[in-house]
Amino acid sequence: MLMNIGIPKEIKTAEGRVALTPMACQELIAKGHRLYIEHQAGVLSGFDDDQYRQVGVIVCPTAQTLYKAGDLIVKVKEPQEGDLQYLTPNHLLFCFLHLAANEELASKLSKIGLTAVGFESVRDNKQLPILKPMSEIAGKLSVQIGATLLHQYRGGSGLLLGGLQDDGVEKGQVLVLGAGSAGRQAALLARNIGAKVSVYDKSLEALASVTQLDPLINPINNQEECLSLMATTNLLVAALHVPGKKAPHFINRSHLKLMMEGSVIVDISVDQGGCVETTRPTTYNEPTFVEEGVTHFCVANMPGAVPRTATQALSEVLPAYIHRFAQEEWSERDAVMKSAINVKAGKVLIDLL
Repeated sequence: MLMNIGIPKEIKTAEGRVALTPMACQELIAKGHRLYIEHQAGVLSGFDDDQYRQVGVIVCPTAQTLYKAGDLIVKVKEPQEGDLQYLTPNHLLFCFLHLAANEELASKLSKIGLTAVGFESVRDNKQLPILKPMSEIAGKLSVQIGATLLHQYRGGSGLLLGGLQDDGVEKGQVLVLGAGSAGRQAALLARNIGAKVSVYDKSLEALASVTQLDPLINPINNQEECLSLMATTNLLVAALHVPGKKAPHFINRSHLKLMMEGSVIVDISVDQGGCVETTRPTTYNEPTFVEEGVTHFCVANMPGAVPRTATQALSEVLPAYIHRFAQEEWSERDAVMKSAINVKAGKVLIDLL
């Protein structure tokens, strides 16, 4: 079945990603689909309009014309107010949604009457293939960003996270909550730059997967033991994730009071509501705030800071799942895509807050 696939320009603050590279579009065109992209949608990821035209993509001058041309709308982040005005009941929307922590957006999408499928809800062979590469990027960014926020001029404690090899020089301590894709990458990068790293997870299997990669990472399976490290933690990376659910509040304000002034929290799970009580979504325009003397970084689209890398990573996995929508009665016959439907026919199909 031929699909008209529309790729709009992302309008979320400081979001540079685009859903598909020209090469990924070419792959879908070769399967018989028509591809449309909004003018300059790929520029911040390093792809100009001519690169899309060269592979057969039709460039639309405005968002309005793009949404009219596309039946299937493929974007990166959840629709913003500027996107919602163009969505109709006839649209199929495929993007990151994170509706478990966004009841307002869930309500707006259900009122429109469209079908919305979440990238983060696509589960295939017990994996989250579209979410995984973005989580890995966020995990690496959490340490890169957290390390700079510890600098004195950024309001941090003035600690070099990796320290030096000299015994008399203090090494930074990193506590990672969650041993999934994001937490694993955060832990490995922190170790590679010389920090002392502990990782907490309920799953012994997940912890083992991390320590196999670096045996110097300290695995923690006990909540009390984990919280006992708060007083000596310089950088806390919060990456607990429950697929399709709001993130659990693991760290409360009283735990923050145990941390040293000038320490840093990066809450990767902010998209799903955050697993720190004091978390609130921020943007790259104003990425941080301070609570109890601790700097919080809670940007809700972290991979948007490296759009070229992130777009390439998304484009490696998206075409195959996009093409599955072309199958007759996909919403009933394709178990993977059916289970990823968040909104359909005016109903929200996932658990909210």
